This record gives sequence, structure tokens and C-alpha cells, in this order.
Amino acid sequence: MSLQVHGLYGSEAPESVQRAAFRTGQVPVAVYGLGKMGLPLAAVYAETTGNVVGADVDPEVVEAIDAGECHVDREPGLPELVRETVAAGALEATDDPREAAARAAVHVVIVPTPITDEKEADLSILRSVAGDIGANLDPGDLVVVECTVPPRTCEDLLRPLLADAAGHEAFGLAFCPERTASGRALRDIRDAYPKVVGGIDDESTRVAELVYDHITDNEVLAVSDATTAEAVKVFEGLYRDVNIALANELATLTDEFGIDVNEAIATANTQPFCDIHDPGPGVGGHCIPYYPYFVINEVDADARLLSTAREVNDAMPAFTVETLARELDAEGTSPDDATVAVLGLTYRPGVEEIRATPAGPIAERLSALGAEVLAVDPMLDDAEPFEAEMVSRAELYGADLDAAVMVTPHEEFDAIEWERFDPLVVVDGRGSLDLAATDHRVYTIGSGPTGGRDAALSEEVAE
Repeated sequence: MSLQVHGLYGSEAPESVQRAAFRTGQVPVAVYGLGKMGLPLAAVYAETTGNVVGADVDPEVVEAIDAGECHVDREPGLPELVRETVAAGALEATDDPREAAARAAVHVVIVPTPITDEKEADLSILRSVAGDIGANLDPGDLVVVECTVPPRTCEDLLRPLLADAAGHEAFGLAFCPERTASGRALRDIRDAYPKVVGGIDDESTRVAELVYDHITDNEVLAVSDATTAEAVKVFEGLYRDVNIALANELATLTDEFGIDVNEAIATANTQPFCDIHDPGPGVGGHCIPYYPYFVINEVDADARLLSTAREVNDAMPAFTVETLARELDAEGTSPDDATVAVLGLTYRPGVEEIRATPAGPIAERLSALGAEVLAVDPMLDDAEPFEAEMVSRAELYGADLDAAVMVTPHEEFDAIEWERFDPLVVVDGRGSLDLAATDHRVYTIGSGPTGGRDAALSEEVAE
């Protein structure tokens, strides 16, 4: 028995035949969006099925992939996988999404879904891609959405949009949230976590489950419907945002408590029902700061806890700068006479992403106080989006610094020779520094005075 290419959704063929057809490339796959998460996903699909076309609007990205090159940096194993799958003819790219849609029977969408200046979900790219897919959507095709969206997007937006563009409703539509992180994408896709799938109908869920059973070595969790699957992804981010807000609020009370809050948190977490996250100078990236608004601004009810958590986390850059200004004042230095180094501009170590990074508002506030702001980040070539002058780590030693703020502790910062600086005020936003043997005045968010001269002075006062 043979299986027609466009036959997984609603197919009457035995499931074993459907699986074989997918696994051997008889069911072509298109992946829309070849960015930091999309390219790894496309490459895994390609190694699994041998028949994938990736679509991206950036011609340079398409050209690089077709040459077997990987434009995504610092993803272990990805350059090799792209090179191998392209050489084998299993993966190719196009800058024409409609061309990709015309060739595919499984359509996987993983495009950016940011928020607008009004904090509302920006689904414009998703809408555009859905229109391209719908124009070439054959009966029996499956559309899979992996990018994070507000709950009910598949049901209320994409289902009618696709049906209208296709002129029929004989297609599957499922939400299967990406659960990956930069720097470990291939491992996450292949087997790190269970894969969640949920369709707009039972048949969509069945086909999505069949497909992802081949993509991941972990289990596939089929939930009730697409909306539930959408909520799973959003809820994961909401949990982290609220939890971090708790840690951050506790950290702001460090001096009033007169204790090391980080120590208290770590000790509390030895109890299995407690899992408080780490405090810091703010929450960045394209996920955690955005996803609360996929609920806050999409429901009629007041999401008071989510809104409060956002306010707490958004206030941490200001708290960081206020702490630095207070510590400078204790040293007799005014911020408008200070040269301050901001260490780490990306939102987390080892990645190049700067969206919503707390380093931005920290640099902006320091500049508004009149400080000369220098920025150092080994992941970036320049500091163009920031109110700071980009310098190398080596250039810091001749910069006549008054202060430094550790925002993102890239491992390259471990090589900083702190003893080469005259006494500085240092605010450690991540608890990553041990400057006890130096003369620097150090304040760690969540711990208070943690080393050098400031800790010594605190001990003298206590005596």
C-alpha cells in the first residue's frame, strides 16, 4: 500500500505506513523561520526525514544554508549537522515561503512573536506566514506552530485564516511549543524534555504526535487541544517570571533584614517543596519578559499577580543603579563624576541576544545621572543600542574606572584581573564575583556587602 504525499491528516493508510512515509521523506516538510531556534529544528527534521525545505525572508541566511554554512553561533553540533544534511540533499532553503508551502505536506512555523510598544502580542509575522501557507495548503496537510502565542491563537486566528486562504478545511493544525534554549538547542529538541502536542481536533493531535514521535527520543505528551498546548508554553514562562519576581523582591529587602538573602534562599531550597529562583539586576530575553503580556493583555480579567511580577522585575535595573549610586556616595564620589563599566550586555551568559536585557536600562539610567558609561561584552561587536561606549576587556585597565556593574557573567569575565584597578565600587548583580581579597567596595544583589573593603568596614561596625 502506498501513501500519497499529502495524506497524513485524515489518511486511511495504516499508521505503520504513515510513519514509514514520514521517516523516508515521502512527506515533505517545510520549516518557516531559520533563526536561532528555527535552524536547529529544521536540521533535526532534515536528519529525521531527509526531505526539508526551510524558508526565511533573509536572502543571506538562505544563501549561507544552501552553501552548507551555519549562521547561528555557539550551538554545539549545529554547524556539522547543517553541513551534513545540506550535502546529503536533506535540507535546502528558500526566501519564498509560498514556494516552500507548495512543496510541503507538513508545515512547521517557528517565527518571532514579540510584543508591541503597547505590550500586546505582535503576531504580524505569524499572520503573514500563515497566509503564505494557506495559499498552498493541500487537503491532508498538517500545520504545526512552534512559536509562542497567546492561548486560543490557533483556534481563533489561524484556523479561519488558513481555511480562508486555502478554500477548504481538510487540513490539520496543531500547537507544539518549542522547549529549547540557546546553546543547547539540538539536545533540547532531540531528547531533553517531553514534547507537548495539541491539535484543533483529534486527528490534528494524532498526526502531530506521530510526527514528533520521530523528532524526539523523549516522550510525546498529547494534551486536550491546541489551546491547552499554547497555555503550557506560556505558563512555563509565567512561572519563571513570578518566581524571579519573588526572589528579586526579597533581594531588595536584604539590608532591612540584615542577612544574606541569597544564603537564605539557597537553604530554603533544600526543602523539596521550595524552589525560589535567583535574584538579579533584571529579566531579559525574548521569552520571560514577553509572555506575561500574552495573558495580561489578552484576557478581560485582571491578572494582578502577573502584572505585579512584571513591575517588580522591570524595577530591578533602577534598584541596581540606585544601589551603585548609594555605594559611590559612601565613597565620596558623585555619579556625575564617575566612570562606570557595565559588564555583560546580553540577557544571559554565552548568548548574543540583547532583547529586553537589563543592561539597556542600567546604562540608560547611569547615563542620565551624568556618569560616563563603558560597556564590555565578548559576545557583541558594538554597543550601538546602548547609551554606552563599547570597550574591550583589556581597555578597562586604562579607563580610570570608579565603578563596575556585573550584569551578565560571561565566562570570559573570569579572566578580569581585579587587583589591577584602583579601589572600585562594584555591584555584582549575579553573585558571580569573589573579591574578598581586594580593596574594592563590593555589594552583591541579594547578599549585601560581600567582599573587599566594604565587607571589612561592615565587620568593624559590627564589632
